[in-house]
Amino acid sequence: MGSGALIAMGATATLLTTKRMGSQKEIADATQEIREYLSLDPSALDIVRFATLAPNGHNAQPWKFSVEKERITIMPDFSRRTPIVDPDDHHLFISLGAAAENLAIAGAARGRRGQPRFESGGNGSIIFAHEGGAPVSSPLFDAIRYRQSTRANYDGRSVSPFDLNLLANTASVSGVDLVLLTDRRRIDQVRDLVMTGNTAQMADPAFARELKHWLRFNPRQALNAGDGLYSVASGNPALPSWLGPVAFDWLSTSDSQNKSYADQINSSAGIAVFAGATEDPLHWVSVGHACQRFALQATVLGLKCAFINQPVEVASLRSDLAALSGLPGRRPDLVMRFGYGPTLPRSMRRPVASVITNRDET
Repeated sequence: MGSGALIAMGATATLLTTKRMGSQKEIADATQEIREYLSLDPSALDIVRFATLAPNGHNAQPWKFSVEKERITIMPDFSRRTPIVDPDDHHLFISLGAAAENLAIAGAARGRRGQPRFESGGNGSIIFAHEGGAPVSSPLFDAIRYRQSTRANYDGRSVSPFDLNLLANTASVSGVDLVLLTDRRRIDQVRDLVMTGNTAQMADPAFARELKHWLRFNPRQALNAGDGLYSVASGNPALPSWLGPVAFDWLSTSDSQNKSYADQINSSAGIAVFAGATEDPLHWVSVGHACQRFALQATVLGLKCAFINQPVEVASLRSDLAALSGLPGRRPDLVMRFGYGPTLPRSMRRPVASVITNRDET
């Protein structure tokens, strides 16, 4: 989306149905309420809430939490899989790793120190066993509330070598390789892979149906669902719920999306490619830890990030991405672009109570 026709359609629809669609102020109020709540509540529910602010595919939030005394367990919620774009649950486990990283950082800041541990022999759960201690805050903790995937054009400024080194060091996680691409030739090559992958995905009716299922076209729909991709957060106009899917079918073509991706990548300072040492849930979780640490450090530095994962989601493009990243024979796991850009409206999260399966802190 994003064409002139869609903007005009959105303006007309907004005039006709503003009350029914809700307002962006309601979204802003809700997210501000979350930030204020997070700054005040020191309980286990508080750090679970921080965990749920991790990035995740289609904002499906594929996680559940069990809260016990000195232990929080993150479990995959397979009812929230995205089987077309993520058939092997690769993105799902990366999302769990990012949530676990938030949990550890927030736990330390709330005097609940511990290290998340992936249960290889279980159902893919992550155990966060914690113990009491003095709270240890950090810039990464402060950044959790403000990190977002910013799907917009950036301003083209480069990132200093010092800050690039800081990003790489902060994101250093055992079993994960991070490659930062800042030369224009390789950025252009990634851009071309993204466009090729996007064209293939948009030609797949099943992919389009799954994507449309997770789109939220106006503030009311986003607030009611508490999940999904809030289209206004990508710079699109709010549309009535009945009109949004129709407009998507009419106007969200691979050509229009490719132009947006090209502009966005051309305006970026660089691209980060993450690859786990092995193709398994353990290493996908580790990639989640690394990418979240990268995104939080970027937020501290005033940078914005956005995922451009088409070259890892379309299997035929992975070898090309691996080769240009200097990782021949490997499976790249994530691709993020980064740079200096605007703050956009935020996507929603479900209430903490809806993701906790049991709570026993006695």
